[in-house]
Amino acid sequence: MSVTLPSPSDPLRIGTRGSPLALAQAHETRARLMAAFDLPEAAFEIVTVLTTGDRVQDRALKELGGKGLFTREIEEMMLAGTLDIAVHSMKDMPVAQPEGLVLDCYLPREDVRDAFVSPLVERLADLAPGQVVGTSSLRRRAQLLHRRPDLKVVEFRGNVQTRLRKLSEKVADCTFLAMAGLNRLGMAEVARSAIQPDEMLPAVAQGAIGIERRQGDARAEAMLATIHHGPTGQRLAAERAYLATLDGSCETPIAGLAVLEGGEIWLRGEILRPDGSDALTEEGRAPIAEGAALGEDIARRLLARAPAGFFDWRA
Repeated sequence: MSVTLPSPSDPLRIGTRGSPLALAQAHETRARLMAAFDLPEAAFEIVTVLTTGDRVQDRALKELGGKGLFTREIEEMMLAGTLDIAVHSMKDMPVAQPEGLVLDCYLPREDVRDAFVSPLVERLADLAPGQVVGTSSLRRRAQLLHRRPDLKVVEFRGNVQTRLRKLSEKVADCTFLAMAGLNRLGMAEVARSAIQPDEMLPAVAQGAIGIERRQGDARAEAMLATIHHGPTGQRLAAERAYLATLDGSCETPIAGLAVLEGGEIWLRGEILRPDGSDALTEEGRAPIAEGAALGEDIARRLLARAPAGFFDWRA
C-alpha cells in the first residue's frame, strides 16, 4: 500500500471507552489490523476515554440526552487529532457523524440476540407476576411491559460487571444483556437463555462493532478497508437508514433487525410506546443494494401508523 504504516515510534491511536467490553472490542480491532498488516502490538496505542454516559451513572439515559453520551468525548479527541480511529458498539452510535468524521468500517457481526440473565429463573416466560426486572434500555423496558405488564421494571445502569453485581445484591430478579457482549467477554455462560428475535426484536445494530476515522486520513482509510466486513455493512445500511428516518435515540423505544437471505435483505422493525401500552411492527424485503431505501420505507410506514405523542415518555 502507498501509505506509511504505523510503527512503535508512530503508533495508530485507537480510542475506546474503558469498560471491559469496550476494551475487548478495541483489542479485537487491534488484532485484526495486526494480522492484516503483520504489525507488532506496539504499533498501536489503545487510549481509554471517560464519556459522559460512563461518568454519570445515577440518572436514566433518556434524561441525559441520547446516544452521543457514549461517543462525544471520543469524537472530540479524534477531531483534535489526539486519536486516529475510534471503536464503538454500533447500537450506541448516533445515526449522523460530526462533520469531519466517517464511519464506514464494521467488523463481522456477533450474535444479535438479547440475553436473559437471572440467578432465579431460566427464561423470561418463567417470571412470576410482580417480579422485578432491571434495565436501562427504553426499548427493552417497553418490549417487556408490552408482553408482561404484570412485571415491575427498575432502572439498572452500568457495564456488564456492574449489572451482575446489582443482581447479586438483589436489586432486581433478572436483567437483559447483549449476547454479543457476553460472547466477546468470554462470559456466554452468564446468559440463562437467549431471547429469539421473534420474541423480542433487538436494538438496531446490536452485536456490531463500528470503527470511526477522520475524513481525509488516508492511512486510517486504507487500513480499515482491509478489515471491513461487507455483509455487516449491508445489514447496517438498512437498519441505520430505518433508525435515521425514525429519528431514533436513547429516548425512543425502537427495535430493528436486517437479515441477508440470498440476494435479498429482510428488515423487521418495531416501535413502542415507552410504557409498553402499544407496539407497531412492519417488515419488508428488497434487493441488498436497496437496503437503505427499504429501511426508510419501513420507518415511514411505522410513522404513518403512529398517533401523535406515540414516543413521549413524559406522558
